Amino acid sequence: MKSFHEYMKEYKKQMEKGDIKEAYKGLIEYIMNLRTFFKNKYPEYSVSSNIYFGYMDMTYFSLFTELLKQRKLKIALVFIHETSRFEVWLSGVNKQVQTKYWKMFKEHKWSKYKLPPTTKGSDSILENVLIENPDFNNLDALTKQIDEGTIKFINDVEFFLKNS
Repeated sequence: MKSFHEYMKEYKKQMEKGDIKEAYKGLIEYIMNLRTFFKNKYPEYSVSSNIYFGYMDMTYFSLFTELLKQRKLKIALVFIHETSRFEVWLSGVNKQVQTKYWKMFKEHKWSKYKLPPTTKGSDSILENVLIENPDFNNLDALTKQIDEGTIKFINDVEFFLKNS
């Protein structure tokens, strides 16, 4: 394992090249625009005003429907940096809520979406990969894919919650 100093030397080299800096800037601008897209297209949803920028592990923002808000649940639109993919997660507003609903989905053996093996060390109750290899050449098409996948996920989760 390298020392922190060695990692920082590599970090500086990569920053001097400029590619990572520009890619990160473009990604964050796209996610900010995606948040605005959901806020404008779905005024009935509560879209968080904050974006979690993470530690270059994940970047996400949350949105809530009325039903989810009542149950202290939220939807997270997540970009996973390591795999460079978009996911949508169902999460709780805290670990207690997360564990309660994770157990509910597990007990009903609902397998429509990925259920993490445990809530320990996990930020999600359910996960779904929206786009494995995003095409950043066509941001409108990318947004449409994310939109459609997210709405399907929300509808499926809400259907389950209403009927359980």
